[in-house]
Amino acid sequence: MRNFTKLGLMAAASILAAVPAQADSLKDAISADMPSLMDIYRDLHANPELSGEEVRTAAKLAAEARRLGFEVTEKVGGTGVVAVMENGEGPTVMLRADMDGLPLEEKTGLPFASKVQAKTRQGNDTYVMHACGHDTHMTGWVATARQLAARKAEWSGTLVMILQPAEETGEGALAMLEDGLYRRFPKPDYALAFHDAAGAPAGYIGYAPGFALANVDSVDIHVKGVGGHGAYPHTTKDPVVLASRIVGSLQTLVSREIDPQDPAVVTVGSFQAGSKHNIISDEALLLLTVRSYGDDTRAKLLDGIKRIARGEAIAAGMPEDRMPVVTLREAEFTPATYNSPEFSIEMARLFETRFGKDRVVQSKPVMGGEDFSRYRRADENINSMIFWVGGVPMADYQASVAKGTKLPSLHSPFWAPEAETVIQTGAEALTAATLHIMKK
Repeated sequence: MRNFTKLGLMAAASILAAVPAQADSLKDAISADMPSLMDIYRDLHANPELSGEEVRTAAKLAAEARRLGFEVTEKVGGTGVVAVMENGEGPTVMLRADMDGLPLEEKTGLPFASKVQAKTRQGNDTYVMHACGHDTHMTGWVATARQLAARKAEWSGTLVMILQPAEETGEGALAMLEDGLYRRFPKPDYALAFHDAAGAPAGYIGYAPGFALANVDSVDIHVKGVGGHGAYPHTTKDPVVLASRIVGSLQTLVSREIDPQDPAVVTVGSFQAGSKHNIISDEALLLLTVRSYGDDTRAKLLDGIKRIARGEAIAAGMPEDRMPVVTLREAEFTPATYNSPEFSIEMARLFETRFGKDRVVQSKPVMGGEDFSRYRRADENINSMIFWVGGVPMADYQASVAKGTKLPSLHSPFWAPEAETVIQTGAEALTAATLHIMKK
């Protein structure tokens, strides 16, 4: 298998362009439905909602699922939706899409660009945008639901389709699980989802057996000191100097304490201290993001952060009552996403048969986070897979390779995936996978 790389994808693109399209009932059915689906997409894109506030979005898509014959339950884990269709004996398959947008002002220039404004939980005014492509995920979810409802003669088992809130804050999956997702509704044997990709051509599929996305932790370090006049530093205990030492020492955690073949990241994303040139503050605040894959590596990193913060404070002569306070934001933790290896490879082979080997590539794990991970983590007997669907228009992708131009990333105000291709490919892949797993 090739890696999800630019050179490999460019070579595949030239081959793909020469391959004639073949008639396919599933592909043709989704294509025929695309005008209606794009209406849904444009509406979702123009009306995003912040994490945990997806009221309009959930209601709109719940109504669509009811029209298709699903038994629908709303307000699961807040604004989550669970749609169940029982169709005889067989496995239970769960398909998930996320609903929330981001606090960002859209700058794509699309005619249906979001102009929505809302208040954050902190009470701040913000614009809202689907800058992570969740609108394509939801529309692909609708397309899949329509196809599976129309093809009940082709499958047997129980289909559970969920719309999850608050993926961007890492809260939604856990909230749905804690609200009885696996107790109140059929527990899945298989779980599937797709995510649009801002680094691959539209319509390409990437997959990673095993670890695919990372543990994500947010850590605060409150560094205490003794403030005073900047002209008389000897009368103070400068928290800026101490915090700087901590930042420097933290760099040794990954470089000297973690196996070089075990990926890990410790990034200090914010250093806050002081208010004036000639005042030594009495405190500083460091905000960290910490990434890993395995639970053991995560524990080493978190323990190391506490040890280094305390050790540097002792070296600086800080008294016990002025030791740094390290706070792990457990509520924001997103566990690593693990794709069941054998199942993922089986699905990749299925995708190769459907889309051609040149459009399906094995990608490297990334250090981003996705709380889709929690559905398998809650029961490791579940066969689980999330895969990528490229969203970059081919001309833009080719220009980025040839000229080195920078492409907008996920969470960029300029990110506008080639939505029709993402929706078509994602829906086709999800539907084909479900029909394969639940085949009569």
